[in-house]
Amino acid sequence: MYDSYYKLKGKPFQLAPDPFFFFGSSTHKRALAYLRYGLSQGEGFIIVTGDVGTGKSTLVRTLFGSLENKKDIVAGELVNTQLDSADILRMVAATFGLAHQSSEKTSLIKNLENFFVSRKREGKRCMLVVDEAQNLPLESLEELRMLSNLHHDGKTLIQIFLLGQSEFRENLAVPHLEQVRQRITASYHLAHLSAEETQAYIEHRLKKVGWSDDPVFTAEAYQQIFEFSEGIPRRINTVCDRLLLYGFLEEKHRIDGEIVKTVADEIAVEQPAFARSSQEDGGSQKTSDGAKKPIANASELEKRVMMLEAELDIMKKRFKKEREYMRKIVQISLNFEDE
Repeated sequence: MYDSYYKLKGKPFQLAPDPFFFFGSSTHKRALAYLRYGLSQGEGFIIVTGDVGTGKSTLVRTLFGSLENKKDIVAGELVNTQLDSADILRMVAATFGLAHQSSEKTSLIKNLENFFVSRKREGKRCMLVVDEAQNLPLESLEELRMLSNLHHDGKTLIQIFLLGQSEFRENLAVPHLEQVRQRITASYHLAHLSAEETQAYIEHRLKKVGWSDDPVFTAEAYQQIFEFSEGIPRRINTVCDRLLLYGFLEEKHRIDGEIVKTVADEIAVEQPAFARSSQEDGGSQKTSDGAKKPIANASELEKRVMMLEAELDIMKKRFKKEREYMRKIVQISLNFEDE
């Protein structure tokens, strides 16, 4: 919808990981270098950690896509990681298209080993990508370690990528996982983008779909986007997608700081997790067990009431705009039908 209005060849800020839009920030370039080294070792675990939305999945897909022999890669992806030690082997088998429902552990391992050996003889490499690795029980991590130990003719049969949020590093530090840590061949933690990188990231994605400075973003707009998104790529995508939709519906060709603030406030109401940290508590305090304390005095109460009134005002404005948006969308649809 807005892509036609701004003469773009596609949606630049989709949330699904896509190597086509990969942006080589300083942290992502270093991460790729570490991962390529780990991949060259052909064994063990490759670890990528970072906050939600920092681009872990896109990074690994970019890595695979950049390989000269990518046709020789047989990769499986595991996304449901809240599994016990028996279920995780079944899920790995299912990922590679093997029988798994009624198999015992020994049969599962043997079937996987035979599959990996067959691919090795075909000159192919098997890789397993495990997303949300911070949710893996310790016993399941140990099962993956045992899987990474499978060898044939002196060569490892499978290499495993573990993608996890920041707390995964703490999970790996427990004494029980010493043998897992010894199998790590490369590890990198993705940082957030800087203010300059946030602007470059936005312009990079826009240019990938034919952007020609329509709409134009002001310097204040870029700064507001950075502050609201905290330099997290997925948040940047969410904000910018909404900005382009807003610009289309309001017929704007210039995105300034005031527009960013309006859209950011709407997102903060709809998705509280996006709210700025300074606004999260709304003047209340929490006890050690997470419960909110009563507001201490009249000034704090007044502040809280003002914030609630502001939130209500934002919601009223949003609902009014949504009604107008729907009217325009219906009109556009009718015009398409007439054509």
